[in-house]
Amino acid sequence: MKTIRLRAGKERSLARHHPWIFESAIAKGGGDVGETVRVESDQGQFLAWAAFSPASKIRARVWSFDEAQRIDASFFIAACAGAVSARARFGIQSNGLRLVHGESDGLPGLVVDRYGDTLVAQFTSAGVERWKDVIADALLAATGLTRLYERSDASSRSLEGLPLITGWLRGQGELALTLQEHQWQLAVNIAQGHKTGFYLDQRDSRKRFFDYAQRLSFKRVLNCYCYTGGFTVAALKGGAAHVTSIDSSAPALELAAANVALNGIDASRVSFMDADVNASLRQFVAQGLTFDAIVLDPPKFAPTVAHAERAARAYKDINRLALMLLAPGGVLFTYSCSGGISADLFHKIVASAGCDAGIDGYIHERMGGAPDHPMTLTFPEGEYLKGLVVMRK
Repeated sequence: MKTIRLRAGKERSLARHHPWIFESAIAKGGGDVGETVRVESDQGQFLAWAAFSPASKIRARVWSFDEAQRIDASFFIAACAGAVSARARFGIQSNGLRLVHGESDGLPGLVVDRYGDTLVAQFTSAGVERWKDVIADALLAATGLTRLYERSDASSRSLEGLPLITGWLRGQGELALTLQEHQWQLAVNIAQGHKTGFYLDQRDSRKRFFDYAQRLSFKRVLNCYCYTGGFTVAALKGGAAHVTSIDSSAPALELAAANVALNGIDASRVSFMDADVNASLRQFVAQGLTFDAIVLDPPKFAPTVAHAERAARAYKDINRLALMLLAPGGVLFTYSCSGGISADLFHKIVASAGCDAGIDGYIHERMGGAPDHPMTLTFPEGEYLKGLVVMRK
């Protein structure tokens, strides 16, 4: 077994069971791509078993902190089974859910979503790539399914020195699927959609938006970065009179329109704009328009902390404009999915946007990812999605 030895003092995060070991923490040692290595302190004390990644700044990701643990096929079979069984306790009301959420489930770099009887997996680290075949079989055994589609096309693969790969890993089946979520259905294309095909992490937020629409009888709703219309459908099913949905992707808007039709909703209650959100918000302000509810669910502006300052300006600008467009008593659902933006910083950004807009509001709720996208006590980086529900005074 190959060994890496850390620099003095760099064992502290591992003592707290944080699973990442950065390049700068390593004094000597290494391994092949994805190989399991023994991690030791500068004094030679055992710290963890980890997967080595010679191309990544996160040079190793921990499998186990137990010195007696063997990292073999049985380890991955047990880890996959444990993640799947945990989801049975979460009470998810959908046939689409996340079964494995990377580090939170002890499988760094692995994301697995279930859409009905089909699994979709992303292998984004050298460790899970090395054990891919074992993991694929373990996932099917744990779920009793026969189809697994691979979406290992995330940009983070390049940081690990891994090629992009997509296609059926086990079995064959339809790529266009239908997701049942709460009181509505949503079409998903697992080969073309974002991430593994859809944003399952916003499931609970879509339900809350439905609840607000039902309770407050929204007349005019604005859904920015609408993608395939999840929030749009939720609002319309909740009774909103009309929803304006904006996205810069024509294919996404086509699927959003199809999702409206799939749920038997009158097409006259929704309008779609293939446009830039920021420019559209400015145009609406100039026109003096207002909305009873606005959703801001933009793409990742800050993938890392290094991008936080630039991203903060972008988040502040769109939130400032949205608050200006919000009618008194109106509700803003605003989100950041950027790992480089903490929940505290996001709150400060939205507060600053309100100050610049001359608008105050009540924070009704703090939102996060659905429970099948868990954050653990030892891995706070798992809290990538954060949101605020703000009601304008």
